[in-house]
Amino acid sequence: MRYQKLIFLSTLLFAFSTIGFRPGEKKIEWLSLEEAVALNAKKPKKMMIDIHTVWCGPCKRMDQVTFQHPFVIDYVNKHYYAVKFNAEGNDTVAFKGNLYMNPQYDPAKARTRNGTHQLTRALAPVNGRIAYPTVVYLDEDVNVIQAVQGSLMPSQIEPILKYFASDSYKHIAWSDYQKEFVPEVPAENK
Repeated sequence: MRYQKLIFLSTLLFAFSTIGFRPGEKKIEWLSLEEAVALNAKKPKKMMIDIHTVWCGPCKRMDQVTFQHPFVIDYVNKHYYAVKFNAEGNDTVAFKGNLYMNPQYDPAKARTRNGTHQLTRALAPVNGRIAYPTVVYLDEDVNVIQAVQGSLMPSQIEPILKYFASDSYKHIAWSDYQKEFVPEVPAENK
């Protein structure tokens, strides 16, 4: 009987290791926007909203590489409330006294391109254009600081995370900040 338990546990551990699950593995603590706003009301902290779609390859790359990087995980969990938002989903979202929805949503297109959610249109445009992925940074008062478009590697997102979390954006131009920035994350070989 004891031998059977040992075999069962060994098989279970092997199965978990082959599907990528590691007990105790750190992950970004993703929240809904409503959860993040509620937590922010109790303990103010900046927010980071990953606006993505189900069909977006660069979004998936950020999920698999950037948002799995140990530095990014630790830094985001410590300094931000992290929100994952489907830019073409069907959720009704209450945000800053308004209700946002996706009236063009088509359930038949749930796994492909779909209508753009109203919240995406409110938060994600950069120079009037929406692209995926877009990470939107909000301050402790839930006001948009900046939307940053494009798939970023861990070494590329590090200075952005620190720029906003440290409030450097309030008194240093981004170009000057970049000149002085000393990275912790080594640049990736592309």
